[in-house]
Amino acid sequence: MKMTPSEAFVETMVANEVTDMFGIMGSAFMDAMDIFAPAGIRLVPVVHEQGAAHMADGYSRVSGRHGVVIGQNGPGISNCVTAIAAAYWAHSPVVVITPETGTMGMGLGGFQEANQLPMFQEFTKYQGHVNNPNRMAEYTGRCFDRAMSEMGPTQLNIPRDYFYGEIDVEIPQPSRLDRGAGGETSLNEAAELLAQAKFPVIVSGGGVVMADAIAECQALAERLGAPVVNSYLHNDSFPASHPLWCGPLGYQGSKAAMKLISKADVVLALGTRLGPFGTLPQHGMDYWPKDAKIIQVDADNKMLGLVKKISVGICGDAGASAKALMSRIADKALACDDSKDGRAREIADAKAAWEDELDNWTHENDAFSLDMIEEQSAEDGNWLHPRQVLRELEKAMPADKMVSTDIGNINSVANSYLRFDRPRSFFAPMSFGNCGYALPTMIGAKCAAPDRPAISYAGDGAWGMSMMETMTCVRHNIPVTSVVFHNRQWGAEKKNQVDFYNRRFVAGELESQSWAGIAKSMGAEGIIVDKLEDVGTTLQKAVDMQMNEGKTTVIEIMCTRELGDPFRKDALSKPVRFLDKYKDYV
Repeated sequence: MKMTPSEAFVETMVANEVTDMFGIMGSAFMDAMDIFAPAGIRLVPVVHEQGAAHMADGYSRVSGRHGVVIGQNGPGISNCVTAIAAAYWAHSPVVVITPETGTMGMGLGGFQEANQLPMFQEFTKYQGHVNNPNRMAEYTGRCFDRAMSEMGPTQLNIPRDYFYGEIDVEIPQPSRLDRGAGGETSLNEAAELLAQAKFPVIVSGGGVVMADAIAECQALAERLGAPVVNSYLHNDSFPASHPLWCGPLGYQGSKAAMKLISKADVVLALGTRLGPFGTLPQHGMDYWPKDAKIIQVDADNKMLGLVKKISVGICGDAGASAKALMSRIADKALACDDSKDGRAREIADAKAAWEDELDNWTHENDAFSLDMIEEQSAEDGNWLHPRQVLRELEKAMPADKMVSTDIGNINSVANSYLRFDRPRSFFAPMSFGNCGYALPTMIGAKCAAPDRPAISYAGDGAWGMSMMETMTCVRHNIPVTSVVFHNRQWGAEKKNQVDFYNRRFVAGELESQSWAGIAKSMGAEGIIVDKLEDVGTTLQKAVDMQMNEGKTTVIEIMCTRELGDPFRKDALSKPVRFLDKYKDYV
C-alpha cells in the first residue's frame, strides 16, 4: 500500500510490538515522531542520550523484548555509544535508531554531520543503512529481527531526508528463530560425561535467563544433585532460595560457590561464555578446577571454547539443551547418585560458613581501611561500614525486587550480598564496566515492569554521571528508589593507589554536596542515612512510596572510606622509575 517512509518506519515498529522508546526529540526524525502517539508508541524524553540507551537496555533485559533508543543525528547519536557497548556485553536486543545527515549534505561538513556507522560497528550485531526510501520497512524489520536472532544491539541508520516522500510498501512481519538443543553427537557426548561425573557442578549463566530456562536448569541440577553457581553478575540465573544454589563466581562473589566448583570433575557451563573476568581468582582463591571436564552450552558457536578449554561444546538454546540432556540422563544410573546426600551436606555447610562470614565481616580490616575508619570517625563521626550497609539492604529487599548496580568499589562488593528468586531481576554493566549505568537502566526496567519494585545502587562518582535522570523519573512518573553510597572517592581506582602506589592519591577525591538535597531540588524525595539501624527501614519506606505513591527517592548513605579488594590484581604491577626526579615515586 502507499504510505510515507515515516509511516512505513512506524508501522514496522508496531508490527514488532514496540510500545516504548527512549531518547531526545530532534528535527532529524520529527516527521516520524509526529505519529508515534497515534501508533501506540510512547517516546520517553530523557536528560541525556547515554541514559536513553541504558534505559532501552534495562527495558529489554526485563521484558525479553526489544529496547529502542533514538536521538538527533550527530551529537545525539554519538552520546549513545557507551550505553550500546554495555548492551552489547549484556546480549540485549536493543535497536539504536540513528537518523543521519541528509544525503545531499553528507561530506560537506554540515551542521551535526557525522559518519555514524563506524561509531557502532564494534558494539552491534548488525547495521542496517537505509540506502533508498523504498527500503525503509525492509531495513527496519531486519534490524528488529537480527537483534532477537543475534541477541544483541543492532543499528538502523536513516538519512534524515529519507523519512519523506511516497512509497509503495508491504510491512514485513517479524521473523523469530526457533532455537534448538544442539547437535545429537555433542549432546550424547555431554550426557555421557555427566553420567560419569562424581562431583558435577553447573554454572548457570545469562543464557539461562534469556532462554527463560530456570526450570530446565533446576530439573537438571536436582537430577544430578549438583551445586549451581551463577556466572559473574548473573545472580538471578538460579533461585537463591533453592538448596542447590551456591552464589556467584568472579569478583566479590561467593566463597561457597568457589570452594564447591574447585572440587568439580565435570562442569556444565549452561548459557555462559565463561568470560575471563568472571572466573578470575578472588578472596585469595584460585578456584577454577584445573582438571575438570567442561561442557559448554552457548547459543553463539563462536563462544564455545573461546576462553576455557572445553571437552564438549553444544551450540544451542540453554533451555532446550538442558531439557535434551535431562532426557538422556533421567533414567540412567549416574556415578554421582551414591554421593548425592553427602554432596547436599557439603553444599549446605559451605553456604552456612559463607553466610556466617558475611554476618561477621563488618568492615575491611586491612591497614588502610583501619586508618580511614579512625580518620573518618574524627572528621565526620561514626559513618557506616559498607559491608554492614549492604547486609542491611539485602535483608530489607522486597521479594519481587529488581536491582541494578553501577561500577565501583561498594557496588562490586554488593555482588556478595544480592540474591534473587526470579530471573530478569539483576542488572549490571557487565564486561564494559562503565559508570552512570544503574539509574537509567533501572528507569527502563521500571517502564517494562511497573508493578515491580525498582532499586539502583551507585557510588559518588557513578551517581554524578547519571543523577540528572532523576528528573526523567519525576517528569514522566517513572518512580524508582536509588541508593547512593556517599564515601567521597573513586574507590575502585583509589584501592589501586593503596596497593601499588604507596597511598599517593591523585584525582581520587570526590567532595560532594548532599545528594539527597540535590534530589529534592529535582522534585524527588531525598533521605540521608547515617545510622545502621535506619538503613533497612529507610529502604522499605522508599519502596513503599515508590509502589503506593509513585515517588522517586534518593537514599544517601554516609559510608566510611574503607575499600574492598581491587578489581584486577593482575592488571597492575609495582612501579619502576629510572629518572632521578621520580625515584621517590615507587
